[in-house]
Amino acid sequence: MRVVVRNMAGETVNEVDLDEQVFGIEPNEAVMHQAVVRQLANARLGTAKAKKRGEVAGGGRKPWRQKGTGRARQGSIRATQWKGGGVWGGPVPRSYTQKMNRKMRRLALTSALSVKAADGQLVVVDDLQMAEPKTREFEGFLQRVNVDSTALVLLPQENANVELAARNLPWVKTQRATCLSVRDLLGYDYLVMPLSAVEAIHSWLGSAE
Repeated sequence: MRVVVRNMAGETVNEVDLDEQVFGIEPNEAVMHQAVVRQLANARLGTAKAKKRGEVAGGGRKPWRQKGTGRARQGSIRATQWKGGGVWGGPVPRSYTQKMNRKMRRLALTSALSVKAADGQLVVVDDLQMAEPKTREFEGFLQRVNVDSTALVLLPQENANVELAARNLPWVKTQRATCLSVRDLLGYDYLVMPLSAVEAIHSWLGSAE
């Protein structure tokens, strides 16, 4: 698969061959869905907690005698049927972590990358450097490469000027190329990255690994 390479002025300067095993496979929607569900589940804290009747303060004395009052027998004012009593079957702290084997995680990532490439939402530039962290200049760059919606910008390594320039744009997110997540790939319309980021992805997910 070949895609055009542009410069920061939006001009076509070259073409690059993308690894078919990374950007050209048949997307597996089921695995992508499972990967997104896993990521959302792993982000949950699982700290919700309701007190049981044995954990609520008070209620040590029997409210009234067992027989002779005409009322239903009661053993504690902290039973579940009383106001202020314990909760039956309430939430307790737990882990929502889901596991996913390495092969499936790689398939989910390559499927999401292939979706972007097939839909024409992959923008490759020869280099992504800025002399100063100016948001207006970075927004102009995105307009020149025809990015008119949300964008995920992949960087091969730390790039303070680009990251600071993009930080003020709520519809743009910067991320390391080797820290990809399916949720981010599918959550943004465009995928923007320099050639060095493409090489990093190829060395990480490519068939020649």
